[in-house]
Amino acid sequence: MKSTVTTIMPYYKKRRFVSSSFKSFANQKFKAKDLIIVYDDNDKRDLIYLKKITKNHKNVRILINEKNLGAGESRNRALKVAKSDYIAFLDSDDLWHSGKLKEQINFMQKKNINISHTSYKIIDRKGKITGYRKAAAKLDYGNLIKSCDIGLSTVIVKRSFLKSSKFSNLKTKEDYVLWLKLSKKDNFYGLDKSYTEWRNLDNSLSSSTFQKISDAFKVYYFYEKFSMIKSTLMVLRLSFFYLIKTINKNYDN
Repeated sequence: MKSTVTTIMPYYKKRRFVSSSFKSFANQKFKAKDLIIVYDDNDKRDLIYLKKITKNHKNVRILINEKNLGAGESRNRALKVAKSDYIAFLDSDDLWHSGKLKEQINFMQKKNINISHTSYKIIDRKGKITGYRKAAAKLDYGNLIKSCDIGLSTVIVKRSFLKSSKFSNLKTKEDYVLWLKLSKKDNFYGLDKSYTEWRNLDNSLSSSTFQKISDAFKVYYFYEKFSMIKSTLMVLRLSFFYLIKTINKNYDN
């Protein structure tokens, strides 16, 4: 029996990029796939556009939030209805190479892996490559608590491994909370092949330094239950590693 995979894509004001992101899903060589788009915008004008670009694809389902929930809660809503063997994540401004799902799932099946991530390229709003992140061969909780080196749109996880685990409702770092929780149960295994292009937008929530620092503190203090002093020190360490990664763009990889 062939394995199946569901891709989850939250949508909020990314009309300029979502068509390309959707095409990168539709062009996947892995056949037993479906896509759940969670429309998270109170303004419904882009919904018409989403329905237009996906109308010829029976394996696409659009869930509409009654109010704006954020990316984490939107993904959680999709997780509740997904029935596939594997779950993949693709943000609505990121891109996949056509062999991504097939090759990464083959990698996971051969090694009996519960959760994996890959290397990825960083692109700007025009699609120009501005950096590269290399996937570590193995990441455990001890590695991740110091620095989150996982690109969300590169992750594939067995649905049975997720069980009731969810994304947090933080505005940023919502995936970091989940990765830490899962890393307490098993390691993340990395495939050093760049199947994903992550788009770095200057006006996005993830680009807000204050928001990232605030949410990072919440990760350590509220979710990991560290003391206020330890949480502060962990945020400083996380920021230091992020600065090093930003300086060391690794263009040549």
